[in-house]
Amino acid sequence: MVYTPRSARHGALLVGTVTVLGLLTACGNGNGNGADSSPPVTVSGTAAPATDTSRSPVSAASADNDDATASTGAAPSSVTGTTAPSKRGPATAAAGSRCHTSELRASVGRNDPGAGQENFPVVLTNKSARTCTLRGYPGAAFVNGSGSQLGPDPRREAGSPVTVTLRPGQSAWAGLTFSNPGISGARTATPAALLVTPPDERDHLKVPWSGGQVPVSGNASSVRLTVLGPGTGP
Repeated sequence: MVYTPRSARHGALLVGTVTVLGLLTACGNGNGNGADSSPPVTVSGTAAPATDTSRSPVSAASADNDDATASTGAAPSSVTGTTAPSKRGPATAAAGSRCHTSELRASVGRNDPGAGQENFPVVLTNKSARTCTLRGYPGAAFVNGSGSQLGPDPRREAGSPVTVTLRPGQSAWAGLTFSNPGISGARTATPAALLVTPPDERDHLKVPWSGGQVPVSGNASSVRLTVLGPGTGP
């Protein structure tokens, strides 16, 4: 074992430290000016995207919508605000909508009595310039000269409603029937008018009544209505 004096060991350690520092300095100054050439490291957050001036606002918005579609599966929203053209043909919904009271004219046809029954067709005619529809039962009420109702509302005969399409000038009818008061013995009154309300409407049409006495109370006094069908009567 060779003994090295303490002063010699301390000198060797100092030389080694200087050498290492020199090597580190040489590695850090590879560009010759002492600046670090490695790329900067982002410490936190995400850098904002650079503005792409090559795209117009519309194309940029479209691209954004495409990105949203890819990530969410939702269809892109319209950029211009226009909607795709309808695949349906010319507008027919309005032509097929129900007839309103203001588009109709009401009348009462001739009595067709039989087997102790009085049978009157209540007719609704399309007086408008468009095609419309009627379905179901009309409403009806007998009234006197002052407008007060005579007797209860008519009852509905069993039947299957159908949609009746009325072109301008075409008609639909429902049967208004009741037992002959002279046979049934019901108490009677002579109406001044019949109020007719089209299906699903609130306003009525007033038709002068010329059919004579009608039952308003007592035995067999019910007045009945059938569903509307095409035409003006049986």
